[in-house]
Amino acid sequence: MSADSGLRPNDDRIAAMVRQYEVERFYYDEAALLDAHRYEEWIALFSDDAHYFMPIRRTRMQRELSKEFTQPGEMAFFDDDKTLLAGRVAKLKSGRSWAEDPPSRTRHLITNVRVVRDSGRELGVESNFHVYRTRLNSEESSWIGSRRDLLRRVEGSFQIADRKIFLEQTVLLSRNLSNFF
Repeated sequence: MSADSGLRPNDDRIAAMVRQYEVERFYYDEAALLDAHRYEEWIALFSDDAHYFMPIRRTRMQRELSKEFTQPGEMAFFDDDKTLLAGRVAKLKSGRSWAEDPPSRTRHLITNVRVVRDSGRELGVESNFHVYRTRLNSEESSWIGSRRDLLRRVEGSFQIADRKIFLEQTVLLSRNLSNFF
């Protein structure tokens, strides 16, 4: 057995590489839609039964780390289904959203994408993000965190069936939270 036999591509490795590429491409395309304010196309990436959840993070002692994030049903920055997300998008498009008129300029950076589970039809995916936003002439905000998504395979692509967003910050210094993650 040669020393490099573990590095030779096989069908499983090739399939995992293709899956990784497809997932990363999906996320990069999603980020481009958000940065271009193409929110209706972004909403179409979500399944009809999608859940979009961003808990509040609290500083806890080591023995209480299990209580660091609020749980579904408790206070949260976002606890939306697809209908609520679509309502937020409609408000942005209406021109009556004072927090986004004029619109913010954003950059969504997605990194450390890892497929942690693949059941065939659904993928469990973890990723990190940095969302940078600048508004008006001098207002800047930056959010860093991680996401845990459930992606569903649909017609040669994916739909987001569940997204949990975990910010690193415990205190948000931005004037509003009108963007998407």
